[in-house]
This record gives sequence, C-alpha cells and structure tokens, in this order.
Amino acid sequence: MYRYDTYDQTLVDERVAQFRDQMRRYLEGKISDEEFLPLRVQNGLYVQRYAPMLRIAIPYGMLASYQLRKLGEIAARYDRGYGHFTTRTNLQLNWPKLEDVPDILADLASVQMHAIQTSGNDIRNTTTDQFSGIAGDEDVDPRPWCELIRQWSTFHPEFAYLPRKFKIAVTGAEEDRAAIQVHDVGLRFWRNEDGDVRVKVLAGGGLGRTPMIGAVMCEDLPWQHLLTYLEAILRVYNQYGRRDNKFKARIKILVKALGIDEFRRRAEAEWAHLKDGPQTLTEEAVSAVTDHFVEPPRRAVAEDAIQAYDRLRGENRSFARFVTNNVTDHKVPGYKAVTLSLKRHDHSPGDVTSEDMAAVADLADEFSYGELRVTHEQNLVLTDVPVDRMEDLWQRLETLGMANPTVGTLADLICCPGGDYCSLANAKSIPVAQEIQERFENLDFLYDLGPLELNISGCMNACGHHHVGHIGILGVDKKGEEYYQISLGGSQGNESSLGKILGPSFYREDVTDVIDKLLKVYVGERTADETFLDTYRRIGLKPFKEHVYA
Repeated sequence: MYRYDTYDQTLVDERVAQFRDQMRRYLEGKISDEEFLPLRVQNGLYVQRYAPMLRIAIPYGMLASYQLRKLGEIAARYDRGYGHFTTRTNLQLNWPKLEDVPDILADLASVQMHAIQTSGNDIRNTTTDQFSGIAGDEDVDPRPWCELIRQWSTFHPEFAYLPRKFKIAVTGAEEDRAAIQVHDVGLRFWRNEDGDVRVKVLAGGGLGRTPMIGAVMCEDLPWQHLLTYLEAILRVYNQYGRRDNKFKARIKILVKALGIDEFRRRAEAEWAHLKDGPQTLTEEAVSAVTDHFVEPPRRAVAEDAIQAYDRLRGENRSFARFVTNNVTDHKVPGYKAVTLSLKRHDHSPGDVTSEDMAAVADLADEFSYGELRVTHEQNLVLTDVPVDRMEDLWQRLETLGMANPTVGTLADLICCPGGDYCSLANAKSIPVAQEIQERFENLDFLYDLGPLELNISGCMNACGHHHVGHIGILGVDKKGEEYYQISLGGSQGNESSLGKILGPSFYREDVTDVIDKLLKVYVGERTADETFLDTYRRIGLKPFKEHVYA
C-alpha cells in the first residue's frame, strides 16, 4: 500500500487544524450556514435527514488492517457502533455529532486517512478493480496510477469548484471490474506489442438523472501524458460545463451537447498547452510511487496442500459453495482472494459493526498480510490467502456471519442508504433490500438462477447504481407516496449497458412479487447455461413486461 510521506501527513494534519477552527467559528455563530456549506462538503460532511453524515475516503478501495481497526474504534466512539461501505468504496458514518467531526478527522489522520473531497463539486475518490495487483487477467497494475491521480487531484487549486462532482475509475485488466464506462472519466491501462504501457481514455459516462455510457477520447495515450491529458479534459469541462442548472452540470451533458468529436477537439487544443510540460510523468516519478506497492512476503504453498484444498472442496458441500462463490483465483499458485459478504438480513447491505471491523482486521493480519480491499459491490476482500489456511478462515467467517456463499448472486444486492438516512431520497431502499433477501434466501434457488445483479437506489442520484443492475430498482415519489420503478438489462462490465424501464412503478409491498415474476420469466425462457442478462438480451423486454402487468 501507499504510505504517506512528510508532505502528505503535513497536508492532512493542517487540513484537520483548519477545519477544527472553521467548525469552532461555525458553532459560535461567526460563520453562516451558507458560508460553512462549501467548507464542510470538501471535508466530507453532509447534513442528512436526521443527523450529520461523514464520508471517509478509502483511496482506490485499499485498507490496511490497522486502518479498518481505527474505523471501528471511531464508529464505536463517535457514532452508533457501525459504518456503511458505499459503492465508491468509501465508509460513511451516519450519526456523528457535528462538534465531534474535527476529532474524528484527527483520529483518521493518525492512521493516514481523511475525508477530503469525498463531497463537493470536485474530483472524488478514484476507484479501481478490487483485485488489482493480484488478478490473472491483469495487463497493468492500476494502483500506482490511481495513486498518481490521487496526488494530482487532491487540493488541485483549479478544480476545487467544478460545475459538478467528478468521478474517475481505472482498470488494467481484460475484464472491467471497475465500471469505467459509466464514469465521468474511465481509464483502461494496457500494453502494446512492444510492452509499452498505453491508456484508453473514455469521457462522458455516468449514472444519476441522465445515465450515459462514456465515449472514447483516446485509444492509446502514452502513460507519460496521463495527468496532462486529464488536466485538459477537466479544463474544458470547468470552462464549458453548465453552472446554471445542477441537473445538467455533469460532464456527460457537455459531451452529449458538443458531441465527442468536438469535445475531443477542445480537449486536445487545451492539451497542446500542457503536453510535455512540468506535469508530464517520468519513469522516476512512476517508480517512486510503484515502489510503495510491493509484493507481500508470501510463503510457498506445497503442492500437497493445494491437493488437500481441492479434496476438501469435493468432500464438504458447504465449503465448496463458499469457494465457488466467494473465492477468486490469484496470480500466484497456492493463493486466493476471498470476498467477505456484508449482505445479511440483520444489517443493511454494506453495513458492518465496530466489533466486526475489529474482527476482520484481525483476520487480515492473520490470513492476508494485513491488507483488505473494499468493493463497489459493498463487500470486503482479503487479497492473499494461502489455500492451506482457507478452511480455518472459512470457519472464522462463519462465526462472524460473513461467509454467506452468495457473492455474485441475487442475494448479493447493492443498496444505497435511501430514505432511512438520506435527505435526497424519494423512497426507502433498505426495507426493499431486506424483503428481497428474505424471500429469495434458498441457496439452491440462488445458484440455479446463476449470476444476477440487483441494484437499488432511493433516488435519481443512483448511489445504488440501479441503471447498471441486471434488475434495477429506483425509489420514486408520487404525491408524497413511495413507489418503485423497475428496469432490466443493465450491465457494468466490458459490455456496459443501461437498463430499460419495465413500465409503470409499483407500491413497495408489490416489489418482491414483481421480482418473483421476472425470475419466473427468466427460468421459463432461458436456454442451457444462459444467464439472466443473456436471456434478457435475447428475448428483450416484452415477455417480462407482459407477465408482470398481465
């Protein structure tokens, strides 16, 4: 992992002191609500439906065990004993007291963490593949490039007040697990025939009120020009993006209005002033960051241990189910990545208690060299587990309730906090998620359905990414009543697509029955080995609509 140097630590410590003084003056009435708003949002502090909410940055989803342990301590001391992992791999505290936030930020700074730019019209947390650095299909490890973007974008003086928030996603693998096509900017690192690193740059993607798939800006940008090219894109957006209407202020609206060719022309005209300038990356600069991402001291795993692991899968059905769904292949023989499910009936999706944070931190130390990842599916990952420790880990996860063998199934749904917490939400999300989980909890049924992504958002801001769910659920308001709109056919991978609305919206008590009807259409129409998404793309929306509204 990247570790702060003296510049990083000084910067974060000074921001804590600055915000502590700003908070003091606000509480004393010396700063108005209007003046305080831009100060608090750039430190991740929202005013939600019932209480303040603090969003803590987890850069590109990487966590050290001691950082997770500290997050658990903070949640226990300053909140209600739990936190919520978001689809942007951050952690939200939903009940902190306003006057405690400076102390929380100071505690975060003690473990090289912060809440800077997790809100506001600035460059948000850069996200990437949760298996970066260990995936077998990876051409380029994206983590050093994410760190370079973090250093470039944090406190960038020119982009502190953009027309709207700005999100970047990065991948270096053949399979896009970072959803780069539905971000303001998506980056795909690859190597040409000579082994040189190149970058495919997309712009103008995004979800929210007007969902769009990003368009290609450049197919083969040399890595040296990454930051200057990003700067050119941001400059064009900053200059021409709509500021008169926040619903039309995202870069996707500008790209759509100008067309990708004209937007590219303007960006490259701006880039002409930046190319080969002082922000051009050098091998020395990249190496300095790359050196932070060293391989852990993995021990060799004996061949007979690997064979014993394979035998256990054949002998123990419960263990086999866990491995099939929650364990991912690793680039190093004898090692696996293990996804810890944060989806269970007694918690909201993505929620984790202080006690469980401490327990998972201990597991990371014991089984995974002290490192974890947060996924945009709102789960956690132990990245380097030797197979001869897998059974022990599985049994420990069972006691924590995190061994649910349902990752990638209907039960592994994504859900925003919705109307239970968020002041922007039109409807509640969490009760809908829990009702679906309770209805469809039979493992044999879930496995028979195969890979199925169900995403729930409480409003058009799409924090639950409902547009790219195979089944998407959106909470809408109709004259003060909560209704839910269903969409089908979304996807966030290599062939990203936006879901199509099924038809008129439904009462909350009807949603689970509607999902049941959709699944019956799929089961009745599918061919052998066909997934839900495959079936939908083959037969279209009409059969689902006819059955649901019959």
